Amino acid sequence: MHIDTAVVLAAGEGTRLRPLTRNRPKPMLPAANRPILEHVFDALVEAGIEKLVVVVGYKRDRVQDHFGPTYRGVPISYVSQTKQLGSGHALLQARNAVDGPVLVMNGDRLVDAATIEAVDTSYAETGQTSIAVVERQDTSRYGAVEVQDGDIVDIVEKPQRDEFRLINGGVYAFDGDIFEAIDETTRHAGELALTDTIELLLESNRIRAVEVDGMWVDATYPWDLLTVAREVLARGRVVESARDEQVWVDNSARVHDEATLQSPAVIGPDCEVGPDAVIGPNVALGRNVTVGANSVIQHTVLDADTRVDPSSTLIDTVTGQDVNLGVNTVVPGGPADVQVGTEVFEDQRLGAVIADRAVALGDVSFVSGSLVGPNAQLATGVTVDGTVREGAEVVR
Repeated sequence: MHIDTAVVLAAGEGTRLRPLTRNRPKPMLPAANRPILEHVFDALVEAGIEKLVVVVGYKRDRVQDHFGPTYRGVPISYVSQTKQLGSGHALLQARNAVDGPVLVMNGDRLVDAATIEAVDTSYAETGQTSIAVVERQDTSRYGAVEVQDGDIVDIVEKPQRDEFRLINGGVYAFDGDIFEAIDETTRHAGELALTDTIELLLESNRIRAVEVDGMWVDATYPWDLLTVAREVLARGRVVESARDEQVWVDNSARVHDEATLQSPAVIGPDCEVGPDAVIGPNVALGRNVTVGANSVIQHTVLDADTRVDPSSTLIDTVTGQDVNLGVNTVVPGGPADVQVGTEVFEDQRLGAVIADRAVALGDVSFVSGSLVGPNAQLATGVTVDGTVREGAEVVR
């Protein structure tokens, strides 16, 4: 039986993506020039889902105000997880909005419609819980799965051994009994993890592994948004009209005749690109972004209302919304060692992350791997190295 209802888990903050998630939840961060969650909904609608149930929580208004009651003609209902107590707890909040089998997926991970259809088909043919599994060389960041004869027989969270090759793809097909199974799952440190419920189900039920090889992109850390953008652009998952085969320019954008656009790139609505600017490759400009004359933007995501003044160079850069970068701003690009919380990640491809409403007044240089918090003020001529906290004023 085809599953017509999907529950999308979109309540989490995404703390490892700070400072970008200071003002919005992780699923609303940009995948190229549209929110990640919009791509998730696209895949579900294209796979034939007829009802969307979205679990919201952190900054829930950012989701609800953006999407409203429908998406591409498919009704959306919202349920709230007031405290983020795990993925199983999040799914449990949708209990009264679901009747019968349900497809469940994360709202912060990009997959294609074919992956969803494969999981749905497995459930329709077997009547058994079905989970997408994806092959990865490095499984240490994910939940690795052991598969025998098409069945999942074990799940190991973030394994330290390199013997695994498959990970949990985060797309599930469950029957209506999943909520009772969550109720029976033991909490750990007050949280209910969906993977713990799956381990409980493994004791008495077959769980089908659906191996897929389509698009599967996860944004866990700030530099992952650059990978997400590359995947989206490579697959043409943008909505603007094309200038050529891999350059998409919205009809309302203004691109100077002397500007150079290198594929792949997307220029969103109401953008303005000045003379002799070079945009691309692998660049996504969100709504109302301005790039001044003689600037070079490469391998970069500039979110809505960002302004880049003339003669600036941005490589491997991610900005939040309403960021202002003055004349001669320079971000040289990665690789770099990046500190996220107390952990340092070596050799990451990241120039800088510059969060919402940060301002650089001009002639500001960024050491690769820098993170700038929301509302930070960077005075003329400063060099940014490391982390700048929210609201800080940095002077020479």
